[in-house]
Amino acid sequence: MDSSVLFKGFANFGWESAVMIGIGIVLIVLAIVKKYEPMLLLPIGFGCILVNLPLATVLQNTMGEPQFLQILQNVGIATELFPLLIFIAIGAMIDFSPLLRKPVMIFYGAAAQFGIFAAMILAVICSMYLIPGVFSLKEAAAIGIIGAADGPTTIFVGNLFAPKYLGALSVAAYSYMALVPIIQPPVIRALTTKEERRIRMDLGKDEKVRKPVLIAFPIIVTLVTGFVAPDGVALVGALMFGNLIRECGVLDRLTKSAQNELANLVTLLLGITIGSTMIAKTFLQWDTLLILGIGFLAFVFDTAGGVLFAKFLNLFLKKKINPMIGAAGISAFPMSARIVQKMAQKEDPGNFILMPAIGANVSGQIGSVIAGAVLISMLMG
Repeated sequence: MDSSVLFKGFANFGWESAVMIGIGIVLIVLAIVKKYEPMLLLPIGFGCILVNLPLATVLQNTMGEPQFLQILQNVGIATELFPLLIFIAIGAMIDFSPLLRKPVMIFYGAAAQFGIFAAMILAVICSMYLIPGVFSLKEAAAIGIIGAADGPTTIFVGNLFAPKYLGALSVAAYSYMALVPIIQPPVIRALTTKEERRIRMDLGKDEKVRKPVLIAFPIIVTLVTGFVAPDGVALVGALMFGNLIRECGVLDRLTKSAQNELANLVTLLLGITIGSTMIAKTFLQWDTLLILGIGFLAFVFDTAGGVLFAKFLNLFLKKKINPMIGAAGISAFPMSARIVQKMAQKEDPGNFILMPAIGANVSGQIGSVIAGAVLISMLMG
């Protein structure tokens, strides 16, 4: 046997691939050791390793025929199938009761989407002055949507507007979601005083939301979106369909399947497919690194926007709200609500603001999807 055949892997391996394999290993370590979203970071990290091995035969064989990961990209990402299936699963998991009990929480979810538009504007500015022409308007919108703190929305919009940056967009969205416990607390502390973080909120009576209201809510949201932002109705429709399955009361088996089997299987396949887009020659570029930097700032802007909005409302309210609730308005559900509750109890062990925080967090899930739908409708065509 020709020795060159045995060592052709070494001949097709460069330092860029070594760097990407190192990044993949770091993601796996974060998933296992730090437990940062292990269901996502571990398959993403392993997918990154696979596609940066010599010749990347998991994408195409030596005859140029698509293989395992390329098929997953074609079927699950290019068609937006995986993100929409994930939304059905998420909808089946979400209880909108905290929001419906206090509809005012929808404004906190809206305010915390500030990062989407701030990041989009920042990407446009970078394209005008830092690296002229690096991003088109649609690509800037796709970068901004990282601020939705919602992986499926990022993938859906990114596949439409910036397919060549899909790997960077997806990795940024999911990695920063996993790092929300690190990103949010410093921003919240910088924008609030100790006294503000100790504010106790009047939770009122925990009234049960009537079943007809819970059933009507996903239908109404879908109808409104269909008329206001029709190009994005697939996003909202998938989320609300999953929620309708949950709330209708006659599909318990399907609800459990969506929450467990569907969510687990699609998350696993989505993770390794995202990792397979992290190819060295396309990932280690200045524009990609710029996307990662802007994506990080998007999460910071989200948190700041929510907190500052809550502080602004406090100027007019007799019963003050804890401004940390605003930070829970991002779509990272339920991580952000838990972070806010943990910070509140650190300042005052008897302070329980979890339910209002969950209401804001659920609002953020809706807000991020609607923001994505609005951007699609504005820029399509």
